[in-house]
Amino acid sequence: MALPVLVIKPLTNNARVSNFLAASEETPRQFSQQINQLDGAAAASLIEQAYRQVYFHAFKRDRDVMLESKLRSGQITTREFVRQLLRSEKFRNDFYRCNSNYRVVEQVVGRVLGRPVHGEQERIAWSIVIAEQGLPAFIDALVDSPEYMETFGEDLVPHQRARVLAGQSVGTMPFNQQAPRYDAYWRDTMALRAPAVASGSWAGWPRPAWLANQPTPAVQNAWRWFVATGGFVLTGLVLWTALAMLSTGAKG
Repeated sequence: MALPVLVIKPLTNNARVSNFLAASEETPRQFSQQINQLDGAAAASLIEQAYRQVYFHAFKRDRDVMLESKLRSGQITTREFVRQLLRSEKFRNDFYRCNSNYRVVEQVVGRVLGRPVHGEQERIAWSIVIAEQGLPAFIDALVDSPEYMETFGEDLVPHQRARVLAGQSVGTMPFNQQAPRYDAYWRDTMALRAPAVASGSWAGWPRPAWLANQPTPAVQNAWRWFVATGGFVLTGLVLWTALAMLSTGAKG
């Protein structure tokens, strides 16, 4: 039996205050019709906005043509399109596997609900859900939540809410700058996966799986020594041949 989500006490922050500023490039594009009733340019704009929200930037190889086709034809809603992007292999590899569960919570809440987490309580509560039920269950819980439905509904792409407030000299930093894809956690994890070599061995550490088909450090060092020695010998041979030819020419 799954544990219930811990009670989360909302914090008073900018994301809960309406934005009274004039529309700008960062204002979400709101359409009065469903996507299957939009023209090609408007549908493409909405799809691109969804990619930017979830991936920050999507290369051609990251786009899901089949999923886009279902959205354009009205087989799925914008909400379902966002859900599938979050559950994609691209998001799992580039975001989930590069972060701890705590940071994944920050990443997904920011992208799905358009606000920062409500402190350590919400970070811990959703981290338990990820650990116990997995990433897909966490994504479903957010996308199906009353907060998401009341804020974005079925046809609006999630966006960062009230990034800039009237009467405030400095607005909230954009989410993708607040929470980049990975930080020092990933660097430290990679350092543990490839620890420093001592005396030509792994000093008691198991060899990482991603180095399974690579030469061992001892072999690499032997190859470097062989190349360096061969280079010195070859250079000496060329010089000796050149000097011998010059001396023979001088005698003649």
